[in-house]
Amino acid sequence: MTRFVPILSALVGLTALAGCRGQVSEEPPIVPIRNMYDQPRYDPLEESDFFQDGRTMRPPVEGAIAREMEPDSTIATGRTEDDSAWLLEVPAQVVQRGGGMEAVVERGQDRYEIYCAPCHGVAGDAEGLVANRAVERGFATLKPPSFHDDRIRHMPDGQLYATITNGIRNMPSYRHNVPQDDRWAIVTYVRALQISQASRSTAMNDATAAGSEEATQ
Repeated sequence: MTRFVPILSALVGLTALAGCRGQVSEEPPIVPIRNMYDQPRYDPLEESDFFQDGRTMRPPVEGAIAREMEPDSTIATGRTEDDSAWLLEVPAQVVQRGGGMEAVVERGQDRYEIYCAPCHGVAGDAEGLVANRAVERGFATLKPPSFHDDRIRHMPDGQLYATITNGIRNMPSYRHNVPQDDRWAIVTYVRALQISQASRSTAMNDATAAGSEEATQ
């Protein structure tokens, strides 16, 4: 046993020394199983001698569209086909492929609570944690409007969708964060919030009701 330990130590030492080449070599490393380690390829932006235009990074094939790109421009933009007005309602195709209005609203609630509630509030009343923190820090101008404001209540669905898509003022675009149909689903949930809150006694609702009564007298 006592003779085995020195022999083992010597073997370990020789193995360690064998791994030290002692100098820099330009020879390629020895890779027993190469697989995809060394393969013919182009680096990004590298010049190509295969394509006639000399570009490695190829442009899309003419007529190709991204998987999530909507061929129907009205659904993609929230505008009518002649681009003369906003869509008044969520497109029927979106509701159909979402599994019906109930499923779409449920999906909209899920996405709303993730992406919208921090600023707009769970009830859509602009009392989200981020909005309230902004007010506390003296940045009241960053507080978003309430979805129960009369102006937004009468906003076409297409315009509300476009606002989510493109952003507005302090609100960033959610085009890349939220898929297209999910943006429409959020619109349906915002409408559900507005309907559910419309009958509640709030300062805004009471003022709106009082104004309507005065107008009819």
